[in-house]
Amino acid sequence: MVSAPILIFAVFAIVLLFACIRIITEYERGVVFRLGRFNRVMQAGLNLMIPGVERMVKISLREVVMDVPAQEVITRDNVSVKVNAVLYFRVLHPEKAVIQVENYLYGTSQLAQTTLRSICGQAELDELLAEREDVNHKLQEIIDLQTEPWGVKVRAVEVKQIDLPVDMQRAMARQAEAEREKRSKIIHAEGEFQASQRLAEAAGVLAEEPIAIQLRYLQTLSEIATENNSTIAFPIPIDVFRSFYEGGKGSGS
Repeated sequence: MVSAPILIFAVFAIVLLFACIRIITEYERGVVFRLGRFNRVMQAGLNLMIPGVERMVKISLREVVMDVPAQEVITRDNVSVKVNAVLYFRVLHPEKAVIQVENYLYGTSQLAQTTLRSICGQAELDELLAEREDVNHKLQEIIDLQTEPWGVKVRAVEVKQIDLPVDMQRAMARQAEAEREKRSKIIHAEGEFQASQRLAEAAGVLAEEPIAIQLRYLQTLSEIATENNSTIAFPIPIDVFRSFYEGGKGSGS
């Protein structure tokens, strides 16, 4: 029969063993502090630590997708807009994310908001709308540089939406309509110019061959007779038959 002290000791040893065991999942790391000082980083799997002496803080290594709230921005050309974005980042060095900053998620969010206002405020409205990739690249570079001491890697920053004032939307719609009308007039003028060139070339050919004018005249009569069933009285100049008359007269002599 097992004595009471031995049983108590066995129970205490089992409880102590479970207190020493720490299981870290694949996407996490454990930052261990021993008596308040950084000691090591626990990898994924089964780990042991000293209860009461060591303390562990778990940090996720998965990529975080953070929505940056809409920011009021005044562009360089004095247009007030609202801009929001989405931030993609992950922790590369868990110990820095715990030691160097109190809350790396909150710090990254605030940094993204201030940087978004700063970069968009330095650009004109046309640049924000037409060169969004350049703006995204600048945001990613600046935020990544400032979060590097925290062990955070910013992979990408994407501007999601740019909200314009109603009067600015109307002005841009009028500008787009005027631009389309301008292109339409240019295309029409170009067509008229090319048509006039072709007509000038055709007139030159007809001027060199007078018989061609007469043949064209007869072709027009044929087209009218084919397309219209009604009777049409069409005057025929005598010059049309002059060439045939002179040709027949010359052959008879």
